[in-house]
Formats: sequence, C-alpha cells, structure tokens
Amino acid sequence: MTSTLRLAKITPDNFDVAIGLRVRPEQEHLVAPVVKSLAEAYVHPGIAWPRLIHDEDRAVGFLLAFFDIDWPGDGTGTDIRSGLWRLNIAAGEQGRGYGRFAVESVAAEIRRRGGTRLTTTWHPGEDGPEGFYLGLGFRPTGEMSGSQTVGELSLH
Repeated sequence: MTSTLRLAKITPDNFDVAIGLRVRPEQEHLVAPVVKSLAEAYVHPGIAWPRLIHDEDRAVGFLLAFFDIDWPGDGTGTDIRSGLWRLNIAAGEQGRGYGRFAVESVAAEIRRRGGTRLTTTWHPGEDGPEGFYLGLGFRPTGEMSGSQTVGELSLH
C-alpha cells in the first residue's frame, strides 16, 4: 500500500484541499483544524513542517512536524526535540494505514536530520489516540504538555 502514498508541500494549488480536511466530528476536540496548524507553521518558519498526505492523487490527511525545538525541561537545561505536532486523517480515510505512514515519514525525516527520537503528544482517555501511538511503539515520558500526554519513539 505504501507505494501509492506520498507527502506533499502545502502550495496555493492545494491549500483549499488542505484546509478542507476534517476528522470525524467526535474527534474535533482532540486535534486542531488544519487551518490553525497552517497558521502556526506560518509563524514558526524553519521549525514547522506541514505536509498533505496523499494516496495517489487523493488527499487523505495532514501532518505538521517540528524539528530541533527547545523543549521546556525540568529545570536542568533545555532538551532539543523533533516530532509530530499534529496529525489529521480525514474522517472517511481512517483505519487504512495513513496515520502509520505519517508517523513513519516524520521518523524518516528526523533520522535524515540526524535525530534519534520522535516526540508527540496526545489527549489521554478512551476517546483519544493513545492506543494508536502506543501500538506504534511510543512510550509515555511521564511528562504532560498542558493536558496532553508526552510520548517518545526511539529511532535507533
């Protein structure tokens, strides 16, 4: 299946498609809409990495990654991290491996840049994506980012 999957930069030609992607209604409280992610990418140039997820020519999702940010630590200094900031898989496209492809793509980009771990956050609870991330090998760090659980995936 992954042979048909690819990431695409956000351009004027696909902007409307990107901001039109919606998760299932019951998931809207778990992830910001794509338009907010694109606004954050605009104000964090060089850090944010927004991409559409395509299956052949069909947009099926959106991801926003970050690279080499100073993560607020425990007071003993800063921790430089890279990871997945947002993941939005379109409502009718979930359960087809697109989320796994997105995580694997971000992991590959982090490795390409010399990184060894991928950080993300998720809303805890039964309705959140914790099972998805744990199934991919993420482990909670014990930290919280606001109300979200922080998890890491080793890329060794």
